[in-house]
Amino acid sequence: MAKIKPSKGAPYARILGVGGYRPTRVVPNEVILEKIDSSDEWIRSRSGISTRHWANDEETVSMMSVEASGKAIADAGIRPEQIGAVVVSTVSHFAQTPAIATEIADKLGTQKAAAFDISAGCAGFGYGLTLAKGMIVEGSAEYVLVIGVERLSDLTDLEDRATAFLFGDGAGAVIVGPADEPAIGPTVWGSEGDKAATIKQTLPWDKFRVGDVAQLPLDESGNVKFPAITQEGQAVFRWAVFEMAKVAQQALDAAGITPDDLDVFIPHQANERIIDSMVKTLKLPEHVTVARDVRTTGNTSAASIPLAMERLLATGEAKSGDTALVIGFGAGLVYAATVVTLP
Repeated sequence: MAKIKPSKGAPYARILGVGGYRPTRVVPNEVILEKIDSSDEWIRSRSGISTRHWANDEETVSMMSVEASGKAIADAGIRPEQIGAVVVSTVSHFAQTPAIATEIADKLGTQKAAAFDISAGCAGFGYGLTLAKGMIVEGSAEYVLVIGVERLSDLTDLEDRATAFLFGDGAGAVIVGPADEPAIGPTVWGSEGDKAATIKQTLPWDKFRVGDVAQLPLDESGNVKFPAITQEGQAVFRWAVFEMAKVAQQALDAAGITPDDLDVFIPHQANERIIDSMVKTLKLPEHVTVARDVRTTGNTSAASIPLAMERLLATGEAKSGDTALVIGFGAGLVYAATVVTLP
């Protein structure tokens, strides 16, 4: 029997650089209120959101990803051709194939890097980070680019009072590379598919086949309504508040640290009430900086954690070398949490 040569990679992996891109258009709650019966006070009290960014025609999934990635590459101090793999988490790239990651890898000037997309909703960044860590340690890539990117304005029903105010657009990216000591902890991740219907796309793409057109919903002008993201708000809120705090604690335990050891908490920016509840349940000390990017960026799904990380570092609220707990959770229902050293 032939013996297979063992893989040989770095002993550990770490985040080396981070970058973000927010679309130029800032959308206040007043714009959302043009289509729904609500108020600015209600939106802020329910979600914490005051503004969000929506992409224009030029700010495509690819363009935003390239911009965020360029910043992350520069921040890491490497060259694009050193990137061995590009992992893109998104639910808003509308071509079934090819993966948008291949286009991004080419535009960045990588040398035929492996490139693929993943669909893990709001937990996508955590999934991508875990895959990247494995590639570095296994030796299949020296540097991995992980991107979370969404144009959720394309999947928002502006007449849906429960979700119209939630979603925003943007891209966040990190470079993961070799390290001499642990800087990305064990990942606690999973899924609860029995709850998948609580966050979903209103219509599958195959309903747009010619034979099914008569069954499609119409808007007030008589046009076919494009699919949108819908959710059972209360069910999702309860799940996130009660279950995700447990997952976050498991990630701390797996990393061998306590809340007192943390410097920063970067949860998925879904809703500020969820964030507040998790902070309380985890009993985080006052010295821990908590990301609240949701207030001005909204829920950008897979992009929310790297965007929040980038803003904390840019504003000085967090610094290089800080220990941070990150956790993403969303459609599926899926989740992923880990402890990282900030770049």
